[in-house]
Amino acid sequence: MNTQKILETYIENIIQIMTPYGSGTGFVIDDLIITNSHVVGGLKEIVISAKKIQRSIATVIYDDPYYDLAFIRYTFDKPKNPLSLASKLVEDGDTTIAIGHPYGLNYTATEGIVSRASRLQGDLEYIQIDAAINPGNSGGPLLNEDGEVTGVNTFIIQNANNLGFALPYFYLREAIEDFKTNGVDNVIKCPSCKNLIEESTIKNDYCGECGVKLETARMRRKGYNPTGPTKLLEDILESLNVDVTLARRSQSSWRIDEGSARIELNYYENGIIIGDSKLCAIPRQNIDSVYDYLLSENAKLSYLQFSLNENSIYLSYLIVDSSLTKKEGKIALQRLLAYANKYDDILIKEYGAIQQKRDEED
Repeated sequence: MNTQKILETYIENIIQIMTPYGSGTGFVIDDLIITNSHVVGGLKEIVISAKKIQRSIATVIYDDPYYDLAFIRYTFDKPKNPLSLASKLVEDGDTTIAIGHPYGLNYTATEGIVSRASRLQGDLEYIQIDAAINPGNSGGPLLNEDGEVTGVNTFIIQNANNLGFALPYFYLREAIEDFKTNGVDNVIKCPSCKNLIEESTIKNDYCGECGVKLETARMRRKGYNPTGPTKLLEDILESLNVDVTLARRSQSSWRIDEGSARIELNYYENGIIIGDSKLCAIPRQNIDSVYDYLLSENAKLSYLQFSLNENSIYLSYLIVDSSLTKKEGKIALQRLLAYANKYDDILIKEYGAIQQKRDEED
């Protein structure tokens, strides 16, 4: 099969994974979602989405920092064309396809060759490939021309062109077999003695078998805890009945869909907080009426204001972090959520504004 056919055939298996620390890719094998350990960032809960999975919270049940693998549990319908692990090793020069979500560009497939079938990095073998992979590809499948999983895309060499590395499928097969034989969820693979340690038995973050400190156990116990203005913003969103975990795009960015409107909330390093909604585009006709309406509504608004960027109409809220209070912030964001949904409908239906197109995502 060619690259496009492989993507079309197996696209239901490709998962987007999001945490406060970044995003990555996963893929379905049997009843598990496979990804890299570094993608889940030591968290117990992460956010996933896919072609047939709306943005949802899923649970990390296996974390293996040695192989850099993690398994995620989520109840989903079995893909029409399920992926399977390869039956033979790749060879130098084999055609290979990497599928993932680099830089948030969903369902990106790149084709290349196996530059070196076995490249030793530390104690582990990796498949070196020249197919373009970038941040966001981590944890995604490396496929052969038959659509079989030959590896897990794991890392790249920074500032180099097309030097990517995938963990071979036989390590993944071993990890899945060990996990299923163990028969228990919520385990951490000790990077020292290689035993699977049940999280409930871990004391003071030390491996009960060999005594080594388990950094992954500490991270899972600690979880993600925002502080300062970030925590205040999340408290405000929670007070508005927003599921913060699902809305969170990073440690300082959130996205909320309200009706037909989408609101982006960002906290910048310079202390500026901006909540805005890209409502619609100005029409080719009747522009004067649109401008008059926006100006008249701006005069009535408090906390919010309309603005234009190129041909797009925005409704925005801007404040400095030192001025943000829970009371005032709640009023402003509550209005932004309600008014963005109201105004985009008015502008489109009554003034002929053009509805925004959105790239397919979660």
